[in-house]
Amino acid sequence: MIDLPVAHVLPELLRTLKTEGRNAVLVAPPGAGKTTLVPLAAREAGLGRILLLEPRRLAARAAAMRMAALLVESVGERVGFRTRLESAVSARTEIEVITEGLLTAKLLADPGLDGVGLVIFDEVHERSLEADLALALVRDLQRTLRPELRLLAMSATADAEKFCAALEAPVVESAGKMFPVEIIHAKRDLTGPRDLPEAAAKAVREALSQHAGDILVFLPGMAEIRRTQAALETCPALVLPLHGDLSREAQDLALREHEGRRVVLSTSIAETSLTVPGVRIVIDGGYRRAPVLDAGSGLTRLMTTRISRAAATQRAGRAGRLAPGVAIRLWSEALHRGLALFDRPEIFAAELSGLALACAAWGEAPNALPFIDKPPEGTLKAAQALLAELGAVDEAGRITGLGRAMARLRAEPRLGAMMLAGAGKPEQALAADIAAILEERDFLSATASADIALRLEALAGRGEGDRAILARVRLGAKIYRNRLGVGGMAAEGHAGALLACGFPDRIGQARGEAGSYRLSGGGAGNLSPADPLARARLLVAAEMDAKGSKIRLGAALTLDELPPVLRARCKTTRDVGFDPGSGAVSVRERVRLGALVLADRNAPALPDEIQAALAGALATRLEQLDWTAAAENLCARVAVMRGLDGTWPDFSRAALAATAQAWLAPYLAGMTNLREARAVDLHQALRGQLSHEQAVRLDKELPPEIRLKNGVIRVDYSGPVPVASARAHVFYGTDTTPKLAAGRVKLQLALLSPAGRPIAITADLASFWRGGWLDARRDMRGRYPKHDWPEEPWK
Repeated sequence: MIDLPVAHVLPELLRTLKTEGRNAVLVAPPGAGKTTLVPLAAREAGLGRILLLEPRRLAARAAAMRMAALLVESVGERVGFRTRLESAVSARTEIEVITEGLLTAKLLADPGLDGVGLVIFDEVHERSLEADLALALVRDLQRTLRPELRLLAMSATADAEKFCAALEAPVVESAGKMFPVEIIHAKRDLTGPRDLPEAAAKAVREALSQHAGDILVFLPGMAEIRRTQAALETCPALVLPLHGDLSREAQDLALREHEGRRVVLSTSIAETSLTVPGVRIVIDGGYRRAPVLDAGSGLTRLMTTRISRAAATQRAGRAGRLAPGVAIRLWSEALHRGLALFDRPEIFAAELSGLALACAAWGEAPNALPFIDKPPEGTLKAAQALLAELGAVDEAGRITGLGRAMARLRAEPRLGAMMLAGAGKPEQALAADIAAILEERDFLSATASADIALRLEALAGRGEGDRAILARVRLGAKIYRNRLGVGGMAAEGHAGALLACGFPDRIGQARGEAGSYRLSGGGAGNLSPADPLARARLLVAAEMDAKGSKIRLGAALTLDELPPVLRARCKTTRDVGFDPGSGAVSVRERVRLGALVLADRNAPALPDEIQAALAGALATRLEQLDWTAAAENLCARVAVMRGLDGTWPDFSRAALAATAQAWLAPYLAGMTNLREARAVDLHQALRGQLSHEQAVRLDKELPPEIRLKNGVIRVDYSGPVPVASARAHVFYGTDTTPKLAAGRVKLQLALLSPAGRPIAITADLASFWRGGWLDARRDMRGRYPKHDWPEEPWK
């Protein structure tokens, strides 16, 4: 065993794993040898087959190569590695180095991890989403089915409390053997990441003249690396890029020693796990690309953000592994004091549909799994809603057959749904190619059209693009094709239709100015008006910029190409209105998909629509109906009965307006406009709302008319007290006031003169005849001598 700092704590670590608690947390600084020596020591200690998780493909391959070299073997024998795009393992492999996402896939395929005795999570302080998910699943496996399984979390920082609590494990700490590193801060801060290449190139030239050793420069991404490399074209040193998109040969070149001085321009890939030999100087730009959820598009995008103080310390440590070094930070001490202590866990910033699908396939709800930090509730609900929309889970959140097939594909849920939507093998081959394109960086220039058809042409060899990225895309497409069982079959089909199955919420419909689109899931997308794709009336936005909703990749779509699964989701609405001139009912039929109106046309109104529309319109203008005296009196009579018995219907104007569809619409059958509708027989329509028993009782207890010996008197129920009015002679021969509702409702009688003027109003006719009638008779005889005014009218 080579003598690296971590070797001194290996006995304690192995004792913890074998006898004391089975789990452990190892904290060791960069360069201590934990990635290389710990798995080898665990193998020698007889802890069984070992899985070592690395956060990046390059780190996984480099770790496997280093361990294999120590065993004087080739990679793929006792030590192997596996990433999404390549693998080197065999039946002899005892230590398998894999990238984080592959462990989740392995768990779903083999939930018991048969044969595995130890799982090591390297660089856990980076808190990637895949690592957090894998750790939660393995921990759940350990506490339910495999208590003998051992887990080890390794970190280069001292923030180990959360991992100790989650694993119920002690900390084993290696102090390491670091040489002193001088920290130099810039006097002034840069205005933004755009100034990094120029500032980094200047710092490199100064460092080459002032300090010894090779230089490692940390930059956020490929664009900054290219610009810095161009600015160092005449630099008196070998300038080499280092990032995940390089070819294997180019990556190895940056990781090998060189005779002259070297300047390695790297992303955060060199921050952990990897060793760049000869480095004595670190120039840190202070930025990194980090996954951030864009609330507008619902996508996780790599955004340029400030690093944390822990990351800055990690980067600076790269300068002190071999000898005293210097770390030059391109930001001020004041800004450094304001940096976050640690990087924010990705689970708080990423889109979580992949996590939610994995949990559903595992059979546990995310909140039931032992995550280091629980997934945010809002983001998780959005992810579960997307899975439901894709058909991966049912209404209860349980995984469907389609969802299990998506999980087996080991792709993002959107891409899995798209690949499985292919109607036949040629379409599935096309979907595999599209998925591979979307998983990698765009290999065409930033000025190229957003049409994914151009990328498919280049992939098929009929166009040019970045060769390294194209090679990875072709390899990714081959992997997906093999998983789908379509091999090297020619790709055929409509790219837009396939994309719509994976991105149903990002079907865009042209609106307003050229290049402006409304999206089916809400929000907007935009293309340059000069982009040929902007001529499409309908498209699918497969990739969008987090800022400004710019569509980066998409495909045209037509209504005829809309997949059956989306056709089934379209909803047809019929909006009913009125022609302002004729008052006739008009109908606009609209076919909607989410927020989009795919079709909008006039349609003939159906009979029930006409009735409902007329009733709705008349409900707001009841007074325009033909309110006959009979209809008015019916409402008044029912109101009196309702006062006696609250179970009777409410015939007030407000109540009638609110229930017009129930009582009025049936009587509008056959009518076509408001003019005809105003002539509806209101008395009949309202009386039809009463049951037979109610109608009989109403006529019996509150009759509209009272029949006397000398005639029929109409009763007016509209006032506080019902009133029966008639000329006096009609009441002759009647000696008592008629009773309403068995006497529960008082009735007033209005006796009128021959001219129709009131003589008297009384509720007690018998008393009036024998009292007030004498004076009224005397007066009436004087005014109307030709009429009969008997002394005893009751006889």
